[in-house]
Amino acid sequence: MGDPPDIADFPQPGLLGNLAKAGKVVDVSTYMNMDWLQKNYKQAWLDMAMMDSPDGEIMAGVWARFNGKSQVWYPKKAWDEAGYEIPQTWDEMMALTQQIADDGDTAWCIGIESGTATGWPATDWMEEIMLRTTSLENYDKWTRGELPFTSPEVKRAAEIMAEIWLNPDYVFGGREGIVSTFFGDAPAPMFEDPPKCWLHKQGNFITSFFPEGLEAGVDYDFFYLPPIDEQYGKPYLVAGDIYAMFNDRPEVRAVMEFFTTGESLKTWLASGGALSPHNDASLDWYGDDVERKVAQFVQEADSVRFDGSDLMPSEVGAGSFWKGMTDWIAGTVDLDTALAEIDAAWPNK
Repeated sequence: MGDPPDIADFPQPGLLGNLAKAGKVVDVSTYMNMDWLQKNYKQAWLDMAMMDSPDGEIMAGVWARFNGKSQVWYPKKAWDEAGYEIPQTWDEMMALTQQIADDGDTAWCIGIESGTATGWPATDWMEEIMLRTTSLENYDKWTRGELPFTSPEVKRAAEIMAEIWLNPDYVFGGREGIVSTFFGDAPAPMFEDPPKCWLHKQGNFITSFFPEGLEAGVDYDFFYLPPIDEQYGKPYLVAGDIYAMFNDRPEVRAVMEFFTTGESLKTWLASGGALSPHNDASLDWYGDDVERKVAQFVQEADSVRFDGSDLMPSEVGAGSFWKGMTDWIAGTVDLDTALAEIDAAWPNK
């Protein structure tokens, strides 16, 4: 960055991490009131802003907006008529999955086709399960390449995922359907009469792909993807934007401080398309009921972590991770081979 901007928005924190390592980023903790930050953010958001620099670990930026990923969508009208109940634990969700199979349907709508990005929805599932079956420290090590994909922790996550994904009684179209179905088309069978599948895990953006004319809270709703191991609580997987400062001047500091307030997003929350990570953002500010509910879920979460593939080097996160998961789900390689091939793409190893 020969002529850096005063402030830059990073939807992929990995790139900011590279600039922090190069010593290009101003440490937020050198000018921001840390008591204020600890009051207005969950600790997990502050933890995710810590990055390596030539002078040691620094707070490289502040989180400004995000979207949630840990939602499971369902066709509410048909669901209520069928008498299904919202699962509170993973075991309850698996029991519901089997109950739907016993009723003659497949529970899950899953599709990972996305052109050159095919496979990314599978990486989201792996991240969700990792957060529910191992520590935040291990999750962070995994995204940095310090916990390999071939480790028992990562393999266990894949095996838990396989209990749903590789069971043809549980997924509409089976594993072949998963690989060939465009991710945006995957939830559509939920809204057929009767539904061909009943559950779809995806970020809050997916409603833009739902069939036209559906009403939130009437035709569809969502619940939190349940926890697995009780000791790891209720984590939430997110993506979002972190803002970093490159030129240290009083007026630039003032703008950065403004970004740490819910007020900075108030108009955006009203018009839709953003969620606030700030504790002082009122749920009343949201103009969209779905976004308000996601924001409430995240407020109630025990921890928050960023999309792991977006934190990994692109060779892995947007390369071997996508491909390895796709190959495994397609059945062209076994799990051990897929995990080893993902690891092999990690740079400088």
